[in-house]
Amino acid sequence: MESLSAPAHRGLVPWQGLLLAASLITFWSLPTTAQLTIESVPPNAAEGKDVLLRVHNLPGDLRGYTWYKGERQDSDLRIVSYEIDPQKITPGPAYSDRETIYPNGSLLFQNVTLKDTGYYTLLATGKNYQSKPVTGQLRVYQPVGKPSIRASNATVTEHKDTVVLTCLTNDTGISIRWIFKNQRLLLTDRMKLSQGNSTLTIDPVRREDAGDYQCEVFNLVSSSKGDPFRLDVQSEQNDMGYSVGTIVGSVIGVLVVLALGALMGYFLYLRRTRRASDQHGLREHPPPEATPGQGPSGTSAFPGPLPDPKTTGPIYEELLNPNTEVYCRIIPRADVAS
Repeated sequence: MESLSAPAHRGLVPWQGLLLAASLITFWSLPTTAQLTIESVPPNAAEGKDVLLRVHNLPGDLRGYTWYKGERQDSDLRIVSYEIDPQKITPGPAYSDRETIYPNGSLLFQNVTLKDTGYYTLLATGKNYQSKPVTGQLRVYQPVGKPSIRASNATVTEHKDTVVLTCLTNDTGISIRWIFKNQRLLLTDRMKLSQGNSTLTIDPVRREDAGDYQCEVFNLVSSSKGDPFRLDVQSEQNDMGYSVGTIVGSVIGVLVVLALGALMGYFLYLRRTRRASDQHGLREHPPPEATPGQGPSGTSAFPGPLPDPKTTGPIYEELLNPNTEVYCRIIPRADVAS
């Protein structure tokens, strides 16, 4: 009778061999011990803010840990030490009174400055006095200031002029982007940006380029936009310096004024002609002249001879006085005779 192990000699794998292979694969794929790491929270800090250097995967059975400024364990660069069993904190020469160490090994920086930027090393010491160092990085950036725009010209002519806009800022290590009418500027084939985007050139300008421009500067922790700069684009002008629209408007205005003047002159002419005709008719038919002492019909204006002014002084003066009221006054003959 053939042995059960015969298939193994013929190159076949029994079920016991499959189990052993699976066990070896599982052993080899087991995760190794997690590495000790340091994380900056936030990754990029603004000057004046707080930053935490958080420790991950800190090994157990530790005596304590020590923080150093830099990438090496220099006693002169020691910031602070922490002993776990007595929970003792010992500041070092590099301690600035802004650092706080926690029992889990994390280190907090308050009110960070640009000088805090750099590498920091944590030395974890076990109870067997074996040490394990790990290094992390702290990045601090200064908030950007408000930029401004300088233009080669604020008023340009379409299809003729070129305009150059320059973003002015005192910040370094920043990025620049351009904004047109409160939206990110979409470049056309007539627009060109310099290296670093600090200068925008439009050649030539067109009517659609008119409007408000802004430049925005930003870094990893802050951003700032400048005040809007308005670019005015005029229509193409003729040789006399006047645009076609201006000339057409001026011609229409002159024609309207001339038409109104001609119409007014015509009415004045008609009025003068009519007045002259009326005066000519009066000369051809004058009213009949009255004879002295007679009315218009030739009859006597008085029933008798005219009174002598010398003898009838008050009455005569009253008749000749223009300030007297006009009344029809009958004078008795007896009074006149006397």
